[in-house]
Amino acid sequence: MQTPIPRLEIKNLMRRYDGRHVVNNVSLRVMPGHVTCLLGPSGCGKSTTLRMIAGVEMQDSGEIWVDGSLVCDTVYRVPPERRHIGLMFQDFALFPHLSVARNVGFGLSGDKAAKQRRIEELLDRVGLSRYLNAYPHELSGGEQQRVALARALAPRPGIMLMDEPFSGLDNRLRDGIRDETLEILREQDTAVLLVTHEPEEAMRMADEIALMRDGRIVQQGAPYNVYNAPVDRSAMAFFSEVNVIRGRVRGSLVDTPFGQFLSPGAYEGSEVEIVIRPQHIKIDFDRHGRGPNPTPQDGTPARGVVERARFMGSESLVEFRMDHDGSLLKATVPNVFLPRPGKALWLMIRRDRCFLFPVKG
Repeated sequence: MQTPIPRLEIKNLMRRYDGRHVVNNVSLRVMPGHVTCLLGPSGCGKSTTLRMIAGVEMQDSGEIWVDGSLVCDTVYRVPPERRHIGLMFQDFALFPHLSVARNVGFGLSGDKAAKQRRIEELLDRVGLSRYLNAYPHELSGGEQQRVALARALAPRPGIMLMDEPFSGLDNRLRDGIRDETLEILREQDTAVLLVTHEPEEAMRMADEIALMRDGRIVQQGAPYNVYNAPVDRSAMAFFSEVNVIRGRVRGSLVDTPFGQFLSPGAYEGSEVEIVIRPQHIKIDFDRHGRGPNPTPQDGTPARGVVERARFMGSESLVEFRMDHDGSLLKATVPNVFLPRPGKALWLMIRRDRCFLFPVKG
């Protein structure tokens, strides 16, 4: 069976500014109808990668391929307007002096009747038919977003590059417009590469997440896998708060107040971190100074005293000061659970939800 050709493929892209690698050996593939999110903190190289693919910035080395054809290396370069790549950015970049219809049709070629049909088709698809002759300043932020989408889709690009296009929208609008946008793009079999620094947005939108840090892709895969099999503590902490318990390897085991943990791959005598998310900590009541019995799944209980408890809407966040070393651990509980400060409770940690990482440096 023949391997499908990616709509977009970048190979070993490099970009340096003032001797510093802003994008460092980045490679990825995006298939037709799929959404890949470049996820990472500000300054990690996400937007620079997008600009190189779009052709508005030149890489120092590496290759960009579209539908199996080379569009750019350090010698050969297809100009941006001939790459059949759509662009959507946070500021929408609508022309204020042009009507909605003329904004959407700006990049279209062909006869006037065909252009008008395409404009009307797209404005109908995004629910803006009645604004055909309106101007951008007469529209809300969400409506401007949909005009920008229609304009980007008008030439039927095979690839859509999106640089945090929803971050300027009101939270009440964002989810609906985001889902509507992706539905249209998937219907047209467009390959989407979207930049975001928000993990929840990436988890909601992406078929695949490429997690970037310091110019490199440190982990890539389906959202479920990236979330549930992090490559290191930083990758895990990027998606949620974490609790960290330190210990030292002795005979392939790490002793902690929560019992012993296996330490596969860790060196004898090395320091390691056992990392667990707050939602995977179990809470039990104090029984005259005793906690629940140890279990293979949850290990040995350890006692802590409530520092504070807050209701967060769909869950409660409880912070504990642990008896054994005075460290602070956080646990989240569905619905309302607000024990008073100073109350002693016992904590257990799900063994199958713990990750063990070596301490760096």
